[in-house]
Amino acid sequence: MARTPDKIAVAVRFCAVIPTYNNAGTLLDVVRRTHAQLPDIVVVDDGSTDRTAELLAASPVPVTVVSCGRNRGKGHALREGFRKARSSGFTHAVTIDADGQHYPEDLPRLLSAARENPAALIVGSRPLDHVNMPRGNTFANRFSNFWFRLQTGLDLPDTQTGLRVYPLAGLRGERWMTSRYEAELELLVASAWAGVRLLPVTVRVDYPDDRVSHFRPTLDFLRISILNTVLCFLAVVYGRPRMLIEKLLR
Repeated sequence: MARTPDKIAVAVRFCAVIPTYNNAGTLLDVVRRTHAQLPDIVVVDDGSTDRTAELLAASPVPVTVVSCGRNRGKGHALREGFRKARSSGFTHAVTIDADGQHYPEDLPRLLSAARENPAALIVGSRPLDHVNMPRGNTFANRFSNFWFRLQTGLDLPDTQTGLRVYPLAGLRGERWMTSRYEAELELLVASAWAGVRLLPVTVRVDYPDDRVSHFRPTLDFLRISILNTVLCFLAVVYGRPRMLIEKLLR
């Protein structure tokens, strides 16, 4: 089983993929600031019921809109965004949340890392002790980091960030990932098992007053707990043995 090299000779083409669901208060600011760093943008409207469609139609910068019709979850929105990016000829998808917590001005740092390591999955790393990070988010991040370490043997400072650069040709776990919030963790675990390098890059974070979060503490923690139970089982019978084989073949 040949390991995917960290550096491959490819002509990289980046586009931003912004999944959104009822983020009318922050979406256009995210789109505008992202466009200043990366002109090609795909916005996936995951069945929004607010003014999202109207705002996107009047966007001051060009965007490609993928409409899901009804709310299907962040995992489904990401999958649709990746499909659109591939069909448009892009090699990498830069994901960024629409709630305003990320700084699009940090994108050049991630893009630079991706150009140097085009086969790697670049993971934005937020400070988990940020002064206004909601307590539930901090707990969820540390909880996720613990399980990721258990399932892969690897340490990542932030396994829940939505600010990432995915190499579309080498993306692992996309076909079987769940449709909701926990999908991003699945992509990390599947990529780690496949020997894809996960490269953290420090980024800033903010939580604006008009930020809309769709994280449901009870239900989503339950879903994440079930997922982690399944992933731990798969780690024993598949993931960790595969990682060992990948390591021996280097």
